[in-house]
Amino acid sequence: MNRVEGLPGAANLALVGGVVHLEPETAVFNAMLKGWETQQQARFLDWESTIKPRLWLVRRFAAFTNQYPWQWQPVEVEAFIDHLRASRPTFAVSTGRSYQNILRLFCEYITDARYSWPATCVERFGQAPVQILHEWNTVTHTGEYEGSPGRRPLTYDEVQALFDAADGRVEEIRGRRRKGALAALRDAMLLKTVYAFGLRRGETCGLDLADLRRNPRQPDFGRFGALFVRFGKSSKGGAPKRRTVLTVPEMGWVVDVLDQYLEEVRAALSPGKHPALWVTERRSRISGRRVDEAFETARSAAGLPEELELHGLRHSYVTHLVEFGYPERFVQDQVGHEYASTTALYTGVSDEFRNRLLLRTQQQRHPSLWEHQT
Repeated sequence: MNRVEGLPGAANLALVGGVVHLEPETAVFNAMLKGWETQQQARFLDWESTIKPRLWLVRRFAAFTNQYPWQWQPVEVEAFIDHLRASRPTFAVSTGRSYQNILRLFCEYITDARYSWPATCVERFGQAPVQILHEWNTVTHTGEYEGSPGRRPLTYDEVQALFDAADGRVEEIRGRRRKGALAALRDAMLLKTVYAFGLRRGETCGLDLADLRRNPRQPDFGRFGALFVRFGKSSKGGAPKRRTVLTVPEMGWVVDVLDQYLEEVRAALSPGKHPALWVTERRSRISGRRVDEAFETARSAAGLPEELELHGLRHSYVTHLVEFGYPERFVQDQVGHEYASTTALYTGVSDEFRNRLLLRTQQQRHPSLWEHQT
């Protein structure tokens, strides 16, 4: 395939012409990385979440091999993955596959003749880069879910214990007459909101006051009848997805939580005209790290397993909506999943619910067998 001179990421654009480098190998390698960065930016991939980690991994792999990309062979990547597995007993299969996919993508870029890197490397170093990752030396995807078994929905009792611990921390700080009670109360209310609407971390941080919506079908909930989520998880190269999450009656208690937060807590934090719903003591938007810390603090105080994560509240939301009897499509739309199979992976209904479902199905299919028992 012929090269395209003006293609974003092409060698002729990434390498400065007419310059004699003291270390030509390093200069070409850095230009490759810069070119790959440009190519990904042209596809509107996110810098922080996608491009930056990819560049970091390629540099890490290059440091491990002590070679340049046009010198890499399959044996290097096999040794790299083996080293990671040996040095990190908890190295997950999904992480290994992710690393392999990133390195494969980089090799696809530098071996694509349209970007001129093969010709450039042959001209300068007498050797062209090759693809080092193939079907025979990469992880095979054999299951729908390969995450940690510890990542699961919280049970009803665990959710309640988490909330009780978060509330208890507020009282403890007040009782000791120390600073931080207001922030602790905000954290407790934030965790309850994450669960009540099945939110992701980033979605929670991105909420503004303007995202509080009324639902004409649920007038009793007032301005808390729905949340307009503007920073949903995006597809690769796409903008953040938007959705409206309706307040379901079973989670109606969150209305009082949010009302108290706005009238008492947020007002006391004095954010001025800041648009964010969740603000800090310094009048700024709350960060994802702070949200994680709020969950971890409450989890520790409640004595819950360390394997449980903030995202587990979202799993709990999905599971509990299913147990409440909401249709699968409704649940899928509430959490913003493109595919029903993704929602299914989030669901971990209890044995009690499955037994009730089994009993109801039997009664519907064989009513005569149950008439004498009623």
